[in-house]
Amino acid sequence: MFPKTFSFHTLRVKIPNFCCSPEVTKENFGNFLISPFSIQTVFALTQSGAKDPTAAEIRNKLNLPDSPEKTDEIYSAILPTLKGNEQYALHTANKIYVKNDYPVKEEFKNVASNVYQAGIENIDFTQKTEAATAINGWVEKQTNNKIHDLIDPNTLDADTRIILINALYFKGKWVNPFESYATRKRDFYKTPKDIVKVDTMQNTDLYNYYESPELKAKFLEMPYLGDDISMVIVLPNEKDGLEFVESQVDKVFTTHNFTQERVSVSLPKFSIENKVQLKKILQNLGVNTAFTDEADLSGIAGKKGELAISDVVQKAFINVTETGTEAAAATAVQAVRISLEYAPNKDPKIFVADHPFIYYITTKNVILFGGRVSNLK
Repeated sequence: MFPKTFSFHTLRVKIPNFCCSPEVTKENFGNFLISPFSIQTVFALTQSGAKDPTAAEIRNKLNLPDSPEKTDEIYSAILPTLKGNEQYALHTANKIYVKNDYPVKEEFKNVASNVYQAGIENIDFTQKTEAATAINGWVEKQTNNKIHDLIDPNTLDADTRIILINALYFKGKWVNPFESYATRKRDFYKTPKDIVKVDTMQNTDLYNYYESPELKAKFLEMPYLGDDISMVIVLPNEKDGLEFVESQVDKVFTTHNFTQERVSVSLPKFSIENKVQLKKILQNLGVNTAFTDEADLSGIAGKKGELAISDVVQKAFINVTETGTEAAAATAVQAVRISLEYAPNKDPKIFVADHPFIYYITTKNVILFGGRVSNLK
């Protein structure tokens, strides 16, 4: 049983593996963005309607707590806290679309509504264009019109029974904004020999800073107004050092001994939008049963062997500028009927992000978004 006050460490340990794990990086070259929190949330919802061993496999491989009750307790505590305030916007929402007249079990409905705050709506999936338009419209609304066309109508048919969706949106301003007049074209080394000129922001101010000899990388934490949310940039010491850092990704996302330092920062502006097919990645992580005719999602509806996950997809967007950051993501799981410290007199630390790096946005010990910048124009 979790105490009434606890850290959300369990939500941080493995989810970040999605950000830059071998499973993701070998499938996504160049720049990419992913929302680990969105993925884990939609699968936490899914496992609440799954039975062992399907549910146990999901919890184990995605590092959820070891029972549905503990998982539900985590999300009952954290989801109400993930809200914006007068200084930044933060919004997450869950939704379940169900085939008309398909009998979803009351226990799953109660958990979906009371724990995951998920609305449930009936829809005719055979009217694929209309159904996709309705679902995508909801996603657009929840993400401030940043995520479009999450659901491809061609993936819907008479066998589609349920689609579970998590949407996530964030917009915040830097505590230490970059002055636009200081932005200028500077070199960015895509590789040690492939150099491009990119718009690079510059600032010198107080930041949380850490150097890791083990990872051969520098960590810079850039806070947003609101005090409890920030972006962390993980910059390899060497221009071609990203592969090594990514190979040690578990150590990247552990707690680091940040100290407050005066730091001179050079950071490229960047904007990324991508769609990630997650089925293969999840299977490589060991989530297999839920995709087969051995799946047991009977806590949602039907009986064992009647439902299986056919596809998992996420679209994500981020824009990083002088003033701040806007980011959004939406993740869908489709289930089908089976037919198959600071010293002012010191010189500032130098942090020049002129070569590939990892980044992530975190709040309350949860990684909301994360990814890689390696290919700028």
